[in-house]
Amino acid sequence: MTAPRDVGERSRALYERAARVIPGAVSSPARSLAPVGGVGPLFVERAEGAYLYDVDGRRYLDYLQAFGPGILGHAHPAVTRALADQAARGVLYGTSTPGEVELAERLVAGIGSLEAVRFVSTGTEAVMSAIRLARAATGREGIVTFAGSYHGHADAVLAEAGSGPATLGIEHGAGIPRSTLELVTTVPYNDADAARAAILRNRPAAILVEPVAGNMGIVPPAPDFLPALRRAADDAGSLLILDEVITAFRFRAGAVSDALGVRGDLICLGKIIGGGLPLAAYGGRADLMGMLAPRGPVYQAGTHAGNPLSVAAGLAALAVLAAPGVYERLDALGARLEAGLVAALGSTGVAGTVNRMGSGMTLFFGDRKVRDHEGARASDHGRFRAFFWEMLQRGVYLAPSPYEAWFLTLAHGEAEVDATVEAAAAALEVVRGLAERM
Repeated sequence: MTAPRDVGERSRALYERAARVIPGAVSSPARSLAPVGGVGPLFVERAEGAYLYDVDGRRYLDYLQAFGPGILGHAHPAVTRALADQAARGVLYGTSTPGEVELAERLVAGIGSLEAVRFVSTGTEAVMSAIRLARAATGREGIVTFAGSYHGHADAVLAEAGSGPATLGIEHGAGIPRSTLELVTTVPYNDADAARAAILRNRPAAILVEPVAGNMGIVPPAPDFLPALRRAADDAGSLLILDEVITAFRFRAGAVSDALGVRGDLICLGKIIGGGLPLAAYGGRADLMGMLAPRGPVYQAGTHAGNPLSVAAGLAALAVLAAPGVYERLDALGARLEAGLVAALGSTGVAGTVNRMGSGMTLFFGDRKVRDHEGARASDHGRFRAFFWEMLQRGVYLAPSPYEAWFLTLAHGEAEVDATVEAAAAALEVVRGLAERM
């Protein structure tokens, strides 16, 4: 299906320029509209609050939110003030700063799995570094992961990855050594028995899991799943690594794993902790983190790690999120949007389900509730493509993939949610009509 709208003169010109100098015209394939039948990415000129503004002057209610970092809304005054203040004092020193100490203290105080933390720039770096540390600590090389979870683009974690690779139909990324893939055992998410069997059989260095999956769409864990992983890790002498790059500070002021009652040996953070700037972290037990250079033999470094600009934005964002009632308001907005989408599905007769936790959700087209990657893959991607374009025409921007989440922010209100539900109801009527004509 091609885009059912005129992309606009400036957008077309930018796409043609980008295609000549940037592979696929995008710096990240997740931005491409090709998976939903479009040409090029959406070129955005500015953003404010809950809205994006493209180069052709169109406004979109934004549920992409940069794939998760957005939780305050775009250009939040507290963050922009912090950035301006820090920029006036310099953006990068190559030294330690008071701000990174303060941010580390806040994270350690607020997250149960953290006794010490090290900053990096991206979620990919955080996961890659945590795996290296786990291998050094255990003297083992294998890892266990879960089908449909995306942990960045490091070699070891692209086997059966969700989100971007799944959208493009890439199961095993080209260029990854076979020897690396042979170290990875992938089992279904939410299958505690299969996970335990794989862990005890392989006795890996680490089990890497999203406590709430966010890269096959939002998929909450079954009640017994995470406790079973903790027990199996202990029985096998393996380390449990919690990937909370998406989930930390999305559903509560801290890690969702704390609310779910599971403690990791290591935990990876990102997205929201940088307030919209590049910042991630990994940490965990003090004895494990003590193995990092300069004290220990495990090396990891980065020019921009813990840079003062990102740290300033992160501190400002977490201060806003610490205010009373913030997460209750986000959850209420999420519940309102979920109820509206479910009602719209019911009134139009289009088969679909909504998976939600707090302010993150995914609308899957199909009859069954999605609890793993196979369920997400079995949803009707053709209907999603049609729905995406109908929503875009109505001024609502979603991630251009059926495997991604919708994210609400503090800049969204009941009026924006209700407008979204109205747009969704109209879009679903079109989707139903298209299906009836096929």
